[in-house]
Amino acid sequence: MAAVENLGFNPKVVEDYQARMTALGRTYVLDEEDEASDEYAHFYFIGKFEGKDVIYDAVIYTLRLQHESELYEIAEHRAAKHFPEYKKITYDEDENGNLETLDPLEEEIGLFMAEVIMELEEDETVKVKEHVDMDENAEFGVSLDVGLHVEQITDKIIEKFIRDFNEDTLKLDPTLYSYQTEDQEAG
Repeated sequence: MAAVENLGFNPKVVEDYQARMTALGRTYVLDEEDEASDEYAHFYFIGKFEGKDVIYDAVIYTLRLQHESELYEIAEHRAAKHFPEYKKITYDEDENGNLETLDPLEEEIGLFMAEVIMELEEDETVKVKEHVDMDENAEFGVSLDVGLHVEQITDKIIEKFIRDFNEDTLKLDPTLYSYQTEDQEAG
């Protein structure tokens, strides 16, 4: 079986991405299929890997978002152990776009998970730190998974990350962080 060519290393594909970035006046192009938010972005940029031009396929997110998703994963895992009939809670919308009421079991599971999350937060069980995880065996280019201790993922943050990464001047904060859920009703 022949190895599948990784198009992220193909000079024509790299050239095409470079042209798109130049047209945008940026050093990256967002992945249009993955919705960006204040705390998350999926983008492509060009850099060197083992001396060759490559397209990096990167996701970047805040440590707060990583912390929340790790808490949720643990809560989900504990709920699955606690409730033999556990199934992932899906929030369905009615024809008006309003969330439909959860059935009593889903409600009980949701409350259980909320309690687990609050307990984990209080104990600061989950701690996260800045990181760049690289996967050179990706299907397209080289994948990067990046967590940064910033409030938001902005154009400036992405541009600075790319510049520091490509110039090999990226400094990651080794501090472990834990977050508390902010009360959405405050303020």
